[in-house]
Amino acid sequence: MVESLKQEQEIVAAAVSGDQKALEKLLNSVQDMVFNLSLRMLGMLPDAEDATQEILIQVMTHLSSFRMESSLNTWVFRIAVNHLKRYRKGMFSQHSLSFEEYGEDIISGREKDAPDLSGGVDRKLLERELKLSCTNVMLQCLDTESRCVYVLGTMFRLDSRIAAQILGFTPEAYRQRLSRVRRKVASFLAEYCGLSGSGSCSCSRRINYAVQTHRIAPSRLVFQNLKECGYEEIVSCTDAMEQLDELSQLFADLPAYRTPEHTVKWLRELMASKSFSTVRDGGKAESRLDIVQNQNYEKGV
Repeated sequence: MVESLKQEQEIVAAAVSGDQKALEKLLNSVQDMVFNLSLRMLGMLPDAEDATQEILIQVMTHLSSFRMESSLNTWVFRIAVNHLKRYRKGMFSQHSLSFEEYGEDIISGREKDAPDLSGGVDRKLLERELKLSCTNVMLQCLDTESRCVYVLGTMFRLDSRIAAQILGFTPEAYRQRLSRVRRKVASFLAEYCGLSGSGSCSCSRRINYAVQTHRIAPSRLVFQNLKECGYEEIVSCTDAMEQLDELSQLFADLPAYRTPEHTVKWLRELMASKSFSTVRDGGKAESRLDIVQNQNYEKGV
């Protein structure tokens, strides 16, 4: 993260003036924050990586409009939230999910008929993979705005004033919405999730069913391959001053992750490409697809 307000302002000014190293440092300072927000909002790693790239391009092309009236993180959060609200390419935007559907699947008993599909992989690893996958998918049962409120308040632990500024609410309205969403999630967890201590579901019992329905794959453990970190390492405006209820803590305790290396590599290659100046200046290359095509052309692909 950028270490101080003064340093942040200096880096932004240098990046806007065309200093490529400053721009790279700035993007590196926010990429993990953007990736984790995208992952929680979209639920699937490929969708999160795709959205992360698009958001970072928006940050790059709109940096000259940043007036330093808020922190860089708050400004980037606002760009990211607005983009993710409009994002329509993700799996769950095509196939919506509800708590009712999720609960029905849990109590259906379908897992009893699933054969052993662990493929010799340690079942403890599979159980953790399912827990991390399930909690991300569970967030998709919330409508987009409620999901934003819940993720910012429960996982990023933002001060209500900052979260309200990002979402365009008053702090009081934000706190009220966060309280309502927490009650809704807590009600579902208490009834269905075994991690709550009272729910009927068990990750260990549903491993084979999760593999059978392609929710996890023993040959490709998505979350086990991500490098973990703490939210306080990637968000300088985090302020855990507000109390979490016991069930919200289940989500608050989930790890944050470093941006996958191939996404970092993509950004590095973009900044080294001939099309970079066009992207930086907000010119013709307006979409990630345009930029990828330009990169492939330059590589002779």
